[in-house]
Amino acid sequence: MDESERDAKRYRASVWSKAGRALWRSPVEASVGERLAELAEPARSGSALIDPHELTDTYGDGGPVAEVERRVAEELGFPAAVFFPTGTMAQQVALRCWAGRTGSPVVGLHPLAHPEVHESGALTAVAGLRTVHLTDEPRLPTAQEVREHPEPFGTLMLELPLRDAGFVLPTWAELVDVVDAARERDAVVHIDGARLWECAPHFGRGLREIAGLADSVYVSFYKSLGGISGAALAGPEEVTDEARVWLHRYGGLVFQQFPAALSALRGLAVELPRLPSYVAHARVVADGLRAGFEEAGVPWFRIHPETPHTHQFQVWLPYDPEALTAASLALTETTDTVLFRRWSPPTAGGPPGMAMTEVTVAEPGLAWTERDVREAAVAFLSRLA
Repeated sequence: MDESERDAKRYRASVWSKAGRALWRSPVEASVGERLAELAEPARSGSALIDPHELTDTYGDGGPVAEVERRVAEELGFPAAVFFPTGTMAQQVALRCWAGRTGSPVVGLHPLAHPEVHESGALTAVAGLRTVHLTDEPRLPTAQEVREHPEPFGTLMLELPLRDAGFVLPTWAELVDVVDAARERDAVVHIDGARLWECAPHFGRGLREIAGLADSVYVSFYKSLGGISGAALAGPEEVTDEARVWLHRYGGLVFQQFPAALSALRGLAVELPRLPSYVAHARVVADGLRAGFEEAGVPWFRIHPETPHTHQFQVWLPYDPEALTAASLALTETTDTVLFRRWSPPTAGGPPGMAMTEVTVAEPGLAWTERDVREAAVAFLSRLA
């Protein structure tokens, strides 16, 4: 990225962060002061996240870090959990722990799963594991595909939801069948639950029941809960005990992590209970976008999934990504409204001339009616050059 591109990125972030109206606020657009005030607010309001007289953590021992681990284990119904500085590290450690127990370095996952798309081949280069793909379709594998895959694998990794395919989820019955199929092959099941927190409404099940299908679960604190950073790996104590050893070996035993841990506790206390309302309102936003695109006479568009499975979904339009990003920026500059941000070529591929963006609905978006969204979509399209 050259200096002109950096300047353009900074300018867009500045415009979008200052807008009076948005469907969601990106943490990277917040100021340092805003993030610090966010952490201090629970104490000011009399609902402290942790006893302020509690000592901070030291190399992951005690303090807010230990409280996060306790809360995650409790929320997901596992005996223990380990706090990690990044989800990439947490997931690599989980998968190599299971490889040692199953005797197989092979992990079955989707080609659009996070380790395959966003981690520069770390599972192989760092962890020494090998991956096999159970389907190329933009969805989780079916039970039949798991049963019939010709190669053996020791661990089945399921990303819930599958982000790069459109934040898609199977039905509850399909998920249970897939797990059963893995068990028939004597494979353990690990859930990449970076965004697991918002899956409960779609499945109609609590987090404990969903997580209980797996042998281990990784969760993120910044993707859905608005945390500063950090992740956790939950599972049996023998696995989490080994994971702590690998945490040190990977360089993740940070001297103090209490700011990230406090932010995670805030997310669990404040954002987690709100997620069902975000998921429900994402469907209102999707309907408003559909109505706006139809009113504007767009020759083709795609909202994927048609009914969002979580509070995030994809929007596809047949225009140049740069032109759509410019229109997004122009809408904010002229109306103080953020409907979309950056557009890019679809991750999952597609015909030339297509662009895709991800829509997130959070607390600010709850004030938008379907009509508000429709009008904003029409105004956005009118700014295409």
